[in-house]
Amino acid sequence: MSEQGKGSASASAAAPAPGSDTYKGWLFKWTNYLKGYQRRWFVLSNGLLSYYRTQAEMAHTCRGTINLATAHIDTEDACNIVLSSGGRTYHLKASTEVERQRWVTALELAKAKAIRMMNDQSDDSGDEEPTSQSDRSEIQGTLKILVSKLDDLSTCNDLIAKHGAALQRSLSELEGLKVPVEGGEKFKAVNERATLFRITSNAMINACRDFLDLAETHSRRWQRALQYEREQRTHLEETIEQLAKQHNSLERAWREAPTLVSTTPSAPTTNKGGSERLRKEEASDEDEDTEYFDAMEDSPAFITVTTTDNTQHRRSQSNLSGASGGQPSDWNQDNHMSPSCNDVSGKELQPRRQRRTHVPDKPNYSLNLWSIMKNCIGKELSKIPMPVNFNEPLSMLQRLTEDLEYHELLDKAARCDSTLEQMCLVAAFSVSSYSTTVHRTAKPFNPLLGETYELDRLEEFGYRSLCEQVSHHPPAAAHHVVSQRGWTLWQEITIASKFRGKYLSIMPLGAIHLHFHSSGNHYVWRKVTSTVHNIIVGKLWIDQSGDIEIVNHRTKETCQLKFSPYSYFSRDIPRKVTGVVADSGGQAHYILSGTWDDKIESAKIVQSSRGGSGSEGKQKTVYQTLSPKLLWKKYPLPENAENMYYFSALALTLNEQEDDVGLTDSRLRPDQKLMEEGRWDEANSEKQRLEEKQRAVRRRREAEATDALDEGKEYEGYQPLWFHQRRDSVTGETNFVYKGGYWESKDRQDWSMCPDIF
Repeated sequence: MSEQGKGSASASAAAPAPGSDTYKGWLFKWTNYLKGYQRRWFVLSNGLLSYYRTQAEMAHTCRGTINLATAHIDTEDACNIVLSSGGRTYHLKASTEVERQRWVTALELAKAKAIRMMNDQSDDSGDEEPTSQSDRSEIQGTLKILVSKLDDLSTCNDLIAKHGAALQRSLSELEGLKVPVEGGEKFKAVNERATLFRITSNAMINACRDFLDLAETHSRRWQRALQYEREQRTHLEETIEQLAKQHNSLERAWREAPTLVSTTPSAPTTNKGGSERLRKEEASDEDEDTEYFDAMEDSPAFITVTTTDNTQHRRSQSNLSGASGGQPSDWNQDNHMSPSCNDVSGKELQPRRQRRTHVPDKPNYSLNLWSIMKNCIGKELSKIPMPVNFNEPLSMLQRLTEDLEYHELLDKAARCDSTLEQMCLVAAFSVSSYSTTVHRTAKPFNPLLGETYELDRLEEFGYRSLCEQVSHHPPAAAHHVVSQRGWTLWQEITIASKFRGKYLSIMPLGAIHLHFHSSGNHYVWRKVTSTVHNIIVGKLWIDQSGDIEIVNHRTKETCQLKFSPYSYFSRDIPRKVTGVVADSGGQAHYILSGTWDDKIESAKIVQSSRGGSGSEGKQKTVYQTLSPKLLWKKYPLPENAENMYYFSALALTLNEQEDDVGLTDSRLRPDQKLMEEGRWDEANSEKQRLEEKQRAVRRRREAEATDALDEGKEYEGYQPLWFHQRRDSVTGETNFVYKGGYWESKDRQDWSMCPDIF
């Protein structure tokens, strides 16, 4: 057994219960971006958490210690622990969630005990001298003022007692005089009130004296607390100054060597990811000469080695480390793709019609999301009544049409002679559909039953697209696209979504079909899960996670894509996507890598071999590849996109009014149009009217179904206008497919069959 394995075994056996005074065990500690997590032996004792490289080091060398009495304990993921005290931060990772919980329990108990011990020591330190002469003078001056005021109160009390006694004697003498009975009772009442007054004043003096005694008892404790806060402030100022110097140094280094940003494997792709890595590196006090142990559960199952002309090798963890500069010309220079794939695509042709390039800016209306969402936990998103304040002026049908933003990838794929190269382009197309979602946290309008949306780009790009809402509960939309450039795409998507309190999960259900006319290749894949985070507090952000399997059902070739979920402690770039394209026999031919919000690249495999074992004992495959080539690159957002709902160039045109569209087209939906114009109050009223109208139609259909059942007749129910259900010969699933007739009706301008839904 290796030393690491022995250490793990002994840790689980030797560590006592979390409630005891000492707790020991192995944890993975973050060191820096190059080294990642390192396996360390941690010892928790007497409110101090110390760590060592090995158990043998406990006798002579401690690598670091943190005091739990002043530490903040935080848990982020299932196995992660973050300890911070002052300017020092430990990022720790347990091997399992159960082990993480044991450590958290032990740390919390040790922290509580350390705080109690510190308080007890503070209470017993009344005879200690203050650590600062200025603090001592300040406190002594305060005490002198209190004593002076107390002397004044005592003098007043003596005077009150003296005059009160005289008053009582006078009253007693008056009581002895022969006066009417009524007068004697009056004197007696006055005497009692004078007695109560004297008792009250004495009580006040005693309370003041008790306060002074208490102030003297706790004076040094207050002084110690004040001194601690001053030290913390000084330490924080020094830390900020150090961070500012490091920031200036990094910025200066970046300006002096800008080319390193695009070629360094560890260069972060976003400011957010980079700042998080910097924070981890600065918080680490680990030495450089340490052995690395992989602690990541979702580590890649393969390693790529890029070969060059001079046979030098570079290693990467299935990352963008071997990526090219991302220039579109890289694809045309590709030495491992067939020339047929590099023909000029239709995207480079100038469109015949000038489309709009902006929409009215989004109004700055504030609304509390939690006030609405707190009553919707656990419900389907489509059943939650939402004001338009949380929407964007597009329907779900139009969002579905946005999958065609990078249709030229399919045009290029249709010209490919190699099915494996074609698979690479199809995979890039499947990833590109998520690129528009990175900033799009607003919710699209739920389509009304029977609502349609057409996108006719036949003259410009050679394709026509039609969507129809075919079901309302559950909400389902059917989509059909046919291109004159050699491909047809269709899909039926049902959105299953759940609000979980802190985040919103959106699970698209249904398969996407793509058929190439000349070759007969038929590709099928499904979408991954989208998650909207920080629903309650913080800035909303979207992540995509899960696996996509693309299958060519004619050749049985496959592509396995993995969308890695974002993790604060991950060493990978955010929004990372990796994939392997394999033939029918499972032999890998291409490696895909990139991010779903930026670009995807492919590298042809020239040799594969078995490498070393990973953290879970699984043997990794080492692929030797040619230099990666660019498949897809995201278009930059239009100018002022942040004020236009972060719409892409295509999204800006989707709600543009066009002539001769169907009467149920989303462009004609009044509440959506009012919202786009910035008239949100009117849009909310119109939205409520449309939803109530849809409910009334549904109730009428339910009543008709009940009547038909009572009469023993069959009730057909609602049937979509342009799609019908058919069993797919490839997947065996029953779904809605286009039955034809829409474009013919448009040519005739005959929309008499359309229902009145608006």
